[in-house]
Amino acid sequence: MTNKDNSCIKGAFTSKSKTDQTLRSLKEENEALRKHFPGRSCLGCFGDWEVHGEKCYYFTTTKSSWNVSRAGCKDKGGDLVKIDSREEQIFLERRLRGKMEEAEDKFWIGLTDSEEEGRWVWVDGSPLDTGLTFWSKGDPDNWSGGNPAGEDCVRMGERGGAADLKCWSYKSCNIPHKSICEQESGHYC
Repeated sequence: MTNKDNSCIKGAFTSKSKTDQTLRSLKEENEALRKHFPGRSCLGCFGDWEVHGEKCYYFTTTKSSWNVSRAGCKDKGGDLVKIDSREEQIFLERRLRGKMEEAEDKFWIGLTDSEEEGRWVWVDGSPLDTGLTFWSKGDPDNWSGGNPAGEDCVRMGERGGAADLKCWSYKSCNIPHKSICEQESGHYC
């Protein structure tokens, strides 16, 4: 091994050590700020993302297929939304009211049965909790009138609001809609 090789290795260890030291220092500062400002959640989102609870949401205004919408969410650092609670459904349903310009102005969410008909799976691979669904009347029905392949992707929204939050509907994944992206919120204290 040459002196140059030894120097590079020593430099790499020194650089990693400095990075580790900086990280520890930032964590200590963060903890000190949390103690100094108790009760403050310190959660936030970047850019046009909106914070709610511990998550950030991005409401797209361009219409795309389900797959293109999902890819767009991933490009932004998130994925199509996975609805984990009634409270989250309430938040989303209320936010969509002001974003829908016409009755069919729906938003893709991260729920599909495209792998196996009737087996509902969220984009993170988890199964749909059948005790927590918000299907519109008559859905899911896998209607094939618009597409012989049927319907495999879920959209949500009801202009003017939905009775008892029931605003999920089943549609062909190729139909262009707006979408809701989701990611964990950051800690900015």
